[in-house]
Amino acid sequence: MIELKNEQELKRMRQAARVVAGLLKQVSAMVRPGIKTKALDEAAIAYIHGQGAKPAFLGYRGYPASICVSINEEVVHGIPGERRIRSGDVVSIDAGAVVEGFYGDAALTLALGEISSQAQALIQTTQQALTQGIAQAVVGNRISDISHAIQRHVEQQGFGVVREFVGHGIGRALHEEPPVPNFGDPHLGPRLQVGMVLAIEPMVTLGDYRVQVLADGWTAVTKDRSLAAHFEHTIAITEQGPEILTLCEDK
Repeated sequence: MIELKNEQELKRMRQAARVVAGLLKQVSAMVRPGIKTKALDEAAIAYIHGQGAKPAFLGYRGYPASICVSINEEVVHGIPGERRIRSGDVVSIDAGAVVEGFYGDAALTLALGEISSQAQALIQTTQQALTQGIAQAVVGNRISDISHAIQRHVEQQGFGVVREFVGHGIGRALHEEPPVPNFGDPHLGPRLQVGMVLAIEPMVTLGDYRVQVLADGWTAVTKDRSLAAHFEHTIAITEQGPEILTLCEDK
């Protein structure tokens, strides 16, 4: 688990996170009917390198791309390729970057064209759940206070919270301790301290929360093939409260 020891380390984390935020903004703007998911990945690689950074995902445990593009029933880890995005799709994009040995990680979900009111509510609820979780990321709380806030909000809206994949610590590695589940009872797990950096990432389903991994060894889909959404931010625990490092600031 990283605990940032000085302002220089936090600066590097901010730099990596800003690359990810800018990348998601650029790639999201490219999403349109007919575009191949591999075109989004190619643009992502070019953007990351153009910022003097490295892709965090490419080659990680053998993953073959620089971003994940997960569509409709795909929850996470969709591999970009020849698939074309269509109007009405729900598209989740997950990205990571490395700057001077420090990592940033974030994800978002967007809708292309007209979608059902249920799908709209799913996306909105997932984003709200992330906000609810981040609000609990304050000094003195425990990891599961984040988890419980996410689960409570999601299930109040009638949706499912994925159990098989969770958030994580992040810093000098993409995935560090502690795990940050999106479900569970409050007041459990490590106590949050200044300098901790976490990737909080609710994954929410329209139906059953259970998932399965496809034959490619990466793409996780809902077991009942219901729609899924995914939002993620990298945040730092500070004395003033949680700082969202991957928040894209328009200039």
